[in-house]
Amino acid sequence: MYYLTNLSWCRKSRLFYVLLLAAWNAGSPQILGAETIKGTVRFAGPTLQQKTISRTIDQYICGKEKPAEDLIVSDDKGLRNAVVSLAKAPGLELKETVPAVVELDQKECTFVPHVVVTPIDSPVLFLNTDRLLHNLHSTSKSNPRFNRAQPKGRTIQIVFKVPEIIQIECDLHTWMSAWVVVSDHPFYTVTTERGEFVLDNVPPGSYTLRIWQESLGTITKEITVAPKVGADVTIEMSAAKLP
Repeated sequence: MYYLTNLSWCRKSRLFYVLLLAAWNAGSPQILGAETIKGTVRFAGPTLQQKTISRTIDQYICGKEKPAEDLIVSDDKGLRNAVVSLAKAPGLELKETVPAVVELDQKECTFVPHVVVTPIDSPVLFLNTDRLLHNLHSTSKSNPRFNRAQPKGRTIQIVFKVPEIIQIECDLHTWMSAWVVVSDHPFYTVTTERGEFVLDNVPPGSYTLRIWQESLGTITKEITVAPKVGADVTIEMSAAKLP
């Protein structure tokens, strides 16, 4: 009887810690009375034809061409891979959480996903599932630069210490590009394929939203998060910065 009781307790205890770890790894602070900001980032311009990029080497793995990822617009003008964040985090004392682990893989000579956001002092795991040699070449300015060879199956862990937007490239396959956005607070997200986004756990108040997209640059928008309502916003980014 003691064994069965003890076994039951162990199972419950294990479940508790699994759930607790999952809550920690969610990365979002739980704030009493907080609301949600939801919305869409849209492309303010004429309909664009999706560009393609030729793949000139290692075509047996990479293929011959791929869609360009620097500006992806859905049929209803939603902008994919825009980073939406609060320009300044709420003035709250946020509890420490277990650092999130972000993964950036290389599949068929493409970085997947194309844009990731990571908190400062948290590990980013760079993977390579291709049967090819790649290399990771960063364009960091505030964080230390790196240029490291990465054969198939090797995981390279990098920890970024300073907020920054960093492009990652592969010198061996020059069309490959990804972005690591390093943030000093957890109030950020990346838009979906339809340009949609959600920011949870934001206390009521006035905020500045910052929106970054690699081809269109950075814009800001003033919003108000109302108690028991939150905020629902539509943001348009102009093509004026396109060549």
